[in-house]
Amino acid sequence: MNLTQLVLASHNAGKLKELQAMLGASVQLRSIGEFSTVEPEETGLSFVENAILKARNAARISGLPALADDSGLAVDYLGGAPGIYSARYADGKGDAANNAKLLDALKDVPAEQRGAQFVCVLALVRHADDPLPILCEGLWHGRMLTAASGDHGFGYDPLFWVPERNCSSAELTPADKNQISHRARAMAILRQRLGLSPDQQ
Repeated sequence: MNLTQLVLASHNAGKLKELQAMLGASVQLRSIGEFSTVEPEETGLSFVENAILKARNAARISGLPALADDSGLAVDYLGGAPGIYSARYADGKGDAANNAKLLDALKDVPAEQRGAQFVCVLALVRHADDPLPILCEGLWHGRMLTAASGDHGFGYDPLFWVPERNCSSAELTPADKNQISHRARAMAILRQRLGLSPDQQ
């Protein structure tokens, strides 16, 4: 697929910057915020359903091929919660409230039961009614800390311990995170599907 522009189905500036860095300079990623301020209702029951829903909506509004990222945190002890509700776990009150609610839910849970993974599903549609969306999934395994640590990133990054780096996700540099995160893993698959080699970043 030969693409020079994609609209990203997100108003999140941090996500736009992160995904553009991973996608590379050969494809320009534009925010859906250039076209509309309205967020579609995420009525799916899975990351895949919501990613496709958001991608179709962005393609319909912009008239461009669209990329949607539906991602979140799945904590083993909580049966996969907050999952697809990660961004609105604390009723839309923001990252600090989400983190506080999660810490409270995991209060007194021992380290060996605090396993978790960040999940990312990328959905790319060529147009709003594309019958064959490209779907790419990335999982990033770690565990939940008992207190926030680090100043980088966003969302649950300060609470997510990355065993292979011996630090929290929020203590990684943006460049390092962009090499190993759930989004990086999903994006590596997408770049391959689009025929973008690593040296085209």
